[in-house]
Amino acid sequence: MSTAYTHLSDEELLQFADGELASRQMATVHAHLASCWDCRARPKQTEETIADFVRAQHEEHDPQLPSGTGPRALLRARLAAEAAHPSSARHFLPQVFPLRMLAYASAALLIAILTFAVYRWLPTGNRFTMRLMPDRRLTPGVARAISPSDVCHVRYSDDARLVAASTQEKVLQEYGIDSSQAGKYELDYLISPQLGGTDDIRNLWPEPQSNTEWNTRTKDALEDRLHELVCDGKIDLATAQQELASDWISAYKRYFHSDRPLQPL
Repeated sequence: MSTAYTHLSDEELLQFADGELASRQMATVHAHLASCWDCRARPKQTEETIADFVRAQHEEHDPQLPSGTGPRALLRARLAAEAAHPSSARHFLPQVFPLRMLAYASAALLIAILTFAVYRWLPTGNRFTMRLMPDRRLTPGVARAISPSDVCHVRYSDDARLVAASTQEKVLQEYGIDSSQAGKYELDYLISPQLGGTDDIRNLWPEPQSNTEWNTRTKDALEDRLHELVCDGKIDLATAQQELASDWISAYKRYFHSDRPLQPL
């Protein structure tokens, strides 16, 4: 049950470049970039993709735009006339600056749209490898009807490799991971079988095999703790399942009262 991601998301990289992350997150991202060539290369790849898109748009639409020579000459003439008659400047400037501000706002909006479009066009697999959680649209988590007694007295295998090969292949396809990249991932249950998780494709996801601290051993420790709490009657089974399905890292921090994994990597 591995759930450790090695890479940064596109949002994190953009926020890091813009200085929008909290100081602690900035330090974490900076440390990650120092050791991850893939993440250092991706901003340049994104910029090149945006540049290609903008270039294509210019090639297609620029020929259809009227020449700017005439308007620029007219503007220079207007400015010269206003310089000769300063008293009338108050009537002219309010017309100029709103147009300039509108142009700046339009440019900012275009950049935002292009950035969002490039992110959406990235293969699902590329986005997935940057996140600590599976895509909830693909893997919301599925549990079977099971009693607490069964949870505490029946042993269920947590080895996702026992899932049919065809199902494993479909999971990889849904996440946009081709056969050449499949070896970098490990199939995992979102809700573990010992807590009622099934081998339904909606409970399976490809977890990057990495050396990050939020790895399979960390998630296993949380699953064991939740299993113990259910069997001790301290939490109900539905709560334990929801903790895994929604945000297992936050759940780990709550149940172990620690912001970092307690066991070594």
